[in-house]
Amino acid sequence: MSQSLTSRTPKPKYDVVLIGGGIMSATLATLLHEFDPNLEIAIFERLGRFAKESTAAWNNAGTGHSAFCELNYTPEKPDGTIDITKAESIAEQFEISKQFWAYLVTKGYIHEPKDFINSCPHMSLVFGEKDAEYLKKRHDKMAESVLFSGMEFSTDHEQLREWLPLVMSKRNKSEVMAATKMDMGTDVNFGTLTRKMGRHLLEDSNVEVFLYHEVKDINPREDGKWEMKIKDRIHNHKQEVLADFVFIGAGGYALPLLDSSDIKESEGYGGFPVSGQWLVSHNQELVERHQAKVYTQATVDAPPMSVPHLDLRIIDGEKALLFGPFAGFSTKFLKEGSYLDLPESVNTKNLKSLFGAWWHNLPLTKYLIQQVAMTKAQRMQHLREFVKDAKEEDWELKVAGQRVQIIKKDEKEGGKLEFGTEVVVNKKGTIASLLGASPGASTAVYAMLNVLEKCFPEKINGEWNAKLLEMVPSYGKKLAEHPELTKELRHYTKEKLELEY
Repeated sequence: MSQSLTSRTPKPKYDVVLIGGGIMSATLATLLHEFDPNLEIAIFERLGRFAKESTAAWNNAGTGHSAFCELNYTPEKPDGTIDITKAESIAEQFEISKQFWAYLVTKGYIHEPKDFINSCPHMSLVFGEKDAEYLKKRHDKMAESVLFSGMEFSTDHEQLREWLPLVMSKRNKSEVMAATKMDMGTDVNFGTLTRKMGRHLLEDSNVEVFLYHEVKDINPREDGKWEMKIKDRIHNHKQEVLADFVFIGAGGYALPLLDSSDIKESEGYGGFPVSGQWLVSHNQELVERHQAKVYTQATVDAPPMSVPHLDLRIIDGEKALLFGPFAGFSTKFLKEGSYLDLPESVNTKNLKSLFGAWWHNLPLTKYLIQQVAMTKAQRMQHLREFVKDAKEEDWELKVAGQRVQIIKKDEKEGGKLEFGTEVVVNKKGTIASLLGASPGASTAVYAMLNVLEKCFPEKINGEWNAKLLEMVPSYGKKLAEHPELTKELRHYTKEKLELEY
């Protein structure tokens, strides 16, 4: 994206302003432009290119969350049965993303899908009798759903050696292990995908993109419009811009911006920043022996986003292995943010929520302190639970993106920590914000359609509906209840996105 993007001046008024140049804003801008090419849309991004924060390839696991391997999406109920409701919901959301991306490829808006999405089996791996029993029950339950058809299960060491040569090396034959495998899994580089969408918006649409432009404040006006203070970070110039509709997709900075809007719906929200770290190996000999993404159980007291996994990554054509995540802590809300972000976010409206969430999550605080204090040698010990003979010189520590977990009001506890994502919209549907972290990028299309349903319900159900069904043929249907449609759409997306499973 050219430097000339930084020298233009924004117009004083737009129909739609999108804050942040990540996967969410790029998706929403593309959807809106498809629905109504005459809409005047502007995207403001504070950094010098799209997708440099949470969307950047190394700042997330790139799993293409389809709930094939994440065990925290399939809890065991008190009666011993497995609840796959959340897994089905997330699998459907990822199918919506794939349909939309396939549409972009079909229209010629983006090219070379292998640049951003590649087939990569998704596996769950557990150790010990108890967890093996759980995994078998989980597999049997999931196999009943068309969304997980083709999932394999095994406890046989020979079979596991075929699936996981690196993990099975030097294993004791008596060790009880179990795994499931879905060949339909993917590895996604959301940074590349976002930049491809950004390029299409720049070259083939009237959407205006402003890099190095930071939105500092959002204020409501009497006439229902929103007034934003925009700072041009290169020329140190400030100006005001008006918009009828505003979307805040600014990652960790969404929270303070939402707070500045003074909408009633934002009251009580706080944020708790958590950074991640990975052990990364570019040793191609190791990579060749681990061609999958493998998730296991989270340890006791660990938050859901800390589930250990050993993943194949394909970034800019190069394969690498990633192990983690290890939690880190910084008071910044963005990787390229300020250390004052957390203290400055505390106010009288969210103090009670923040204190309540902290008080009721003391084990989590202890867990984070332990994680932050870990040495590389200690992190290597965790890796050796997966890879018995892992050598320190083959792995380097890489800092991932900053995530801001949502803290919201709770009558009973004062405040509680939420680990999902949440769309906050005002009553009039003129401002929307995406808060939270996981499953994030993988479900961007679903999340942005959710924004449009809340903010433009008449249009989504009316004049935009035919176009929406062209982009996302399964819209409005539960795929789990339509086996034939699911198979048909998966065949279509597999072909268009050049997947190989």
